[in-house]
Amino acid sequence: MFSNLLAGLLFGTLSVRGAALSVAFVNPALGGGSMLDLAAPPLGEPLNVIISGLSSPAVLTDAGVLNFAQAIGFSTECLGIHIGAPQSANLGDGNGSVNQTVELRQDFGNSALGTCLESLIGGNHFRVFRQNGPSANTGALFLAVSKEEDAEENHTIVPDGYDVGRNEFVASAVGTTSNNGVTYSTVAQNISGLLPVGTAGINHDIAIDGIVTLLTVTIQ
Repeated sequence: MFSNLLAGLLFGTLSVRGAALSVAFVNPALGGGSMLDLAAPPLGEPLNVIISGLSSPAVLTDAGVLNFAQAIGFSTECLGIHIGAPQSANLGDGNGSVNQTVELRQDFGNSALGTCLESLIGGNHFRVFRQNGPSANTGALFLAVSKEEDAEENHTIVPDGYDVGRNEFVASAVGTTSNNGVTYSTVAQNISGLLPVGTAGINHDIAIDGIVTLLTVTIQ
């Protein structure tokens, strides 16, 4: 109920097309988009974490989200190598379906080479999509977070991996973290009603609980 009310209110503020909005996010469905990305159409993976557009502006840039990710245990892919096609998402902002901005992986405490270990043994990872189109320019970052198997299992998602991945990501983010001289304070709020509950439309036929976690990240 909260999510439906919130999304309706936010979408109603769009009076200047293309102008930046001082809101947390806009529900993609209101602009013809979806809270599922296009992983294997018609199936998708849930955009189960949102970094609020009300976060510190520097967090919402490409460099900023990478630094924040490194502060909470994620980094760029092993040696910069990406295997597999990028996924896309329609965030209902007027841009249509757009490829992920970046994919980041758990680094096991080593931002330089730790993601090579994730690629080998599996772990948490997430894809970033930015809501910045002319009809919903919030700057919010929509994340598809999931925990995956090791290389021998072809990096398929672990059982309950969407919810588990989200929960582990949020647990690492909430509170005070820092990296490269930047200190972050992060608060979380769970929202129901944006995603379905169950397996309908979900890639790998893995059930989800329908919860999206909204993170507001403030630079101290």
